Amino acid sequence: MTRSLVTGAAGFIGSNLVDYLNEQGHQVIQVDNQSANNDNFYWADTSKSHLVDITDYDAMRELFEGVDYVFHLAAESRLQPAIKNPINAVHKNCVGTTVVLQCAREANVKRLVYSSTSSGYGRNPAPNVETQPDDCLNPYSASKIAAEKFCKMYTDLYGLETVSLRYFNVFGERSPTKGQYSPVIGVFQRQAAVGDALTIVGTGQARRDFIHVQDVARANYLAAVMPLQGHEGEFFNVGSGKNYSIQELANAISDNQVYLPPRQGEAETTLADITKIEKVIGWKPEIDVLDWIHGQRQKQIGI
Repeated sequence: MTRSLVTGAAGFIGSNLVDYLNEQGHQVIQVDNQSANNDNFYWADTSKSHLVDITDYDAMRELFEGVDYVFHLAAESRLQPAIKNPINAVHKNCVGTTVVLQCAREANVKRLVYSSTSSGYGRNPAPNVETQPDDCLNPYSASKIAAEKFCKMYTDLYGLETVSLRYFNVFGERSPTKGQYSPVIGVFQRQAAVGDALTIVGTGQARRDFIHVQDVARANYLAAVMPLQGHEGEFFNVGSGKNYSIQELANAISDNQVYLPPRQGEAETTLADITKIEKVIGWKPEIDVLDWIHGQRQKQIGI
């Protein structure tokens, strides 16, 4: 049986990935330290669970024995907390990733798939393509993109196959809704559910490329098992290839809206060019964000 290890396995994206891998017949090892400010943590009953910090090499190393694929999602994943505490972000995202890479290398895993971020593109013009230079605007993006470079180095220097996936704005089931810095769709849904006004940051005209968590899980799986055709150590965009304004999303959820001051360190527009990932591993997104929101609303009213 194929064995896969997932870090950040009890979080939003990680738990969805664990479920997807289980559906593919993988035996999954779950690793998480539950340090994220999440509403809930989701441990799959069908998989072994380990409450371990990824920066702890001694605790991590033994978990990698006999593992075929590693999916590294654990990170300081919120932008604003990283701005407030950059040392913590660098420790988790750079040191933690290096520990995971070293464990994978020593255990001779087949491939490591690293969860990166589209925020590394910064102020590059949309659509964002993998050939654009990095433009990291904050400690979160700087530390995540630095970890990408550690992945490539482990491929080039040590021969460990790695691939990095730059997620755009992920949404879907189990998305965090707690706190003002949670993903916007989850926040809007929580606010609407209790009758509060939707809090729109800035003018609402910022545009984002939203990608469903199930599409992200499938991208991870394909990035692990498909031939990389000479693209080992490289990164790929994981987005929908289209974007919507925050105002459009808010309008689809509720007319009760208020506006907040804009935040520093955030790009105005995100949009993925997904030509590379389509060509190399054959992945395409399947779920549109507005269709999903409309479907959620219909479920709530019993249609």
